[in-house]
Amino acid sequence: MGFKKLLASLGAGGATVETELIESNVVPGGVVQGEVRLEGGSVNQRIQGLSVGLQARVEVEGNEQETVQNIEFTRQSVGGAFEIEAGAVHVVPFGLEIPWETPVTTIDGQPLRGMNIGVTTDLDIARALDNSDLDPINVHPLPAQQAILDAFVRLGFRFKTADMEKGHIHGTRQRLPFYQEIEFFAPQQYRGLNQVELTFVADDREMDVILEMDKKPGLFTEGSDSFRSFQVGLGDFQGTDWTAYLNQWLAEVGGRRNWF
Repeated sequence: MGFKKLLASLGAGGATVETELIESNVVPGGVVQGEVRLEGGSVNQRIQGLSVGLQARVEVEGNEQETVQNIEFTRQSVGGAFEIEAGAVHVVPFGLEIPWETPVTTIDGQPLRGMNIGVTTDLDIARALDNSDLDPINVHPLPAQQAILDAFVRLGFRFKTADMEKGHIHGTRQRLPFYQEIEFFAPQQYRGLNQVELTFVADDREMDVILEMDKKPGLFTEGSDSFRSFQVGLGDFQGTDWTAYLNQWLAEVGGRRNWF
């Protein structure tokens, strides 16, 4: 093996990969279009495979501490084995489907703090180190999700933060190994309520909407949580006044527990 080939096998002077997204704004159930640009290094190299996927930065709780983990939640092969010549350029287009459960990262054009989702690109080179790349995407709400979010805003709730947590919500259609929580500060009219956490778990027909209410702790009482889940059709959500629906439920739950 020549010196240049040895360097290439160790990752030096080898092929490089760069991904360009045609449009980084997507919705769950949609497709992100892009192309992978490969540029040969100083020697010819055998490419074993090329793939793209989606990766999320997720919080993991355990042993009384919280860590962060990068979780890849979908992957698609976009090229089989081939040889790229030294200095040559090879462009591979792709269309990567966005799972319906993919968390929202942008609302009304504003990025949500705490959200980190991107397209990963992996180049498998024979006898060499993998080359990888990460390109962020902006995941906008589905119309049905936007209707629920708008209802919270009309009721006076203010966005606090969002996160993605590893785990599973029992009784939902969840298939991904993590879920999103969007947290809102409660308005003054719900005086006993501290905040509400909102989670969407969608498929191609409908979605589960999960709400967790966090009661304000009193002088002699600790805070407590209350859960509620309901289903919303992605095609017929317009038939419900979601502002009135959420307000009625909040009032009923709060009234039963003497929060308000």
